Amino acid sequence: METWYYEVVSIDGDYADLKRTDIETDDLKLVARALLPAEIMEGSRLKYELMQYEIIE
Repeated sequence: METWYYEVVSIDGDYADLKRTDIETDDLKLVARALLPAEIMEGSRLKYELMQYEIIE
């Protein structure tokens, strides 16, 4: 089981751009907002584990 950490860089309609924070990369991942917690905003930190995203503090 892998755990990945992301930060929400931008939100555009039904999609959000996420940036990995647990590794060094400039790549962004485009994710449908339906897969993300409803209360996300730009700057939110997320944990991805077991095919689910959750907000972390």
